[in-house]
Amino acid sequence: MTTDGTLLLMQWLSPAYPVGAFAYSHGLEGAVEAGMVTTGATLSDWLADLLSHGGARSDAQLLACAYRAETQEELAEIDSTARAFCPSAERLRETDLQGAAFCQTTAGIWGDDAGALTYPVAVGHAARRHDIPLELTLQMYLQAFTSNLIAAGQRLLSLGQLEAQQRLAALAPEICETARAALAGDLDDLHGATFAADIASMRHETQYSRIFRS
Repeated sequence: MTTDGTLLLMQWLSPAYPVGAFAYSHGLEGAVEAGMVTTGATLSDWLADLLSHGGARSDAQLLACAYRAETQEELAEIDSTARAFCPSAERLRETDLQGAAFCQTTAGIWGDDAGALTYPVAVGHAARRHDIPLELTLQMYLQAFTSNLIAAGQRLLSLGQLEAQQRLAALAPEICETARAALAGDLDDLHGATFAADIASMRHETQYSRIFRS
């Protein structure tokens, strides 16, 4: 049987939930413009790096820390850390605006008034309040993150629907491994080492022709 928590996560992380994830590419559009990502294969490599060492990995750790936060002060500290960890103005807006939209919508439906938090912190905090298992939350958050960038790749590259889904499926081991690492870690384990992705997001701020907000 599907649990209520699983259904709730599916709703929160669905493209239909109004956080505007479709409008952001996490710097991928800048990488395509610079010729760093040109094919489905290089897109897979790019996403695997984000999962292992980049924004997806840090988001997962921040989500796990927010889930475990015992006080509002601790949650606020984690949220401040999430903002400070963003490598570019666009990446900060990406997490800030999506998080604010998530908090507003969730409060309007379930009354969970958490203020305005960054996106992974908001999801982690909401999952804790609704007693949804952390490991499941991490896996589904990372799958949604990766799926959104696969969809962005379809808009930016010659990437068909079948190949896109094949590549998403092939990234499942990396998604599970990143979730396991976040589950075992704490805020001291927060790190990032995807400099190409960070620089791509900075260059995207002044990119002339673009369809994504980051």
